[in-house]
Amino acid sequence: MRHILVGILAICFSLVSLNAQTVDNDSQGSDSDYLEDQFYLGVTYNFLLSKPETVTQRNLSYGLQAGIIKDIPLNSKRTTALGVGLGLALNSYYTNMLVSEVSDGFLYSVLDDNADFKRNKIETHLIEMPFEFRWRNSTPEEYKFWRVYAGIKLAYVAGARSKYVSDTEKISFYNTNIEKFQYGATFSFGYNTFNIHIHYALNSLFNNSAELNGENINYKPLRVGFIFYIL
Repeated sequence: MRHILVGILAICFSLVSLNAQTVDNDSQGSDSDYLEDQFYLGVTYNFLLSKPETVTQRNLSYGLQAGIIKDIPLNSKRTTALGVGLGLALNSYYTNMLVSEVSDGFLYSVLDDNADFKRNKIETHLIEMPFEFRWRNSTPEEYKFWRVYAGIKLAYVAGARSKYVSDTEKISFYNTNIEKFQYGATFSFGYNTFNIHIHYALNSLFNNSAELNGENINYKPLRVGFIFYIL
């Protein structure tokens, strides 16, 4: 987590000049050159869809995200805009599906209901690029307003690990069966500080090399939680 936070700070400092972007006033000059929601922080619970019936989620499958967005107003009142950003994310998925490292790759199996283990997860670290169409009823003087943002998010998996922990052993290794390029639909809405955030993956978490009982593993994450926007 420390490395994630350092990366977030590095991105924020390197892109902070984006906040200086201005847009021409309308012909009457009635609007200020203000921008909204330049930074974001989010936390989600991660559901896994399209999983076999024998696979169940356990513990707290969570997600963390943070980044910076360039706000590009589309009208003179600045109530509609485009958002293009760059950020980092950490996502964990806790299940009873065990991943074992073998000589020719990875072996996937389902742990027995009586198996005694503490944690069994897959963790991904991503570089993300969100694209949003934004609507809000903000004004130059009003900092509390309604917002509805919808769009897509592209992501590159910089690293992924499988980890198993029991009372007697701890196994952790890089899992290269995770799909490197991921994308999904996003939707955020709310008022002032608290905003609901939904991300639905449009492709599988795993690539075609990952199989469970001879069938491809087609997990599609659904992330639901809160996102906080900051000027």
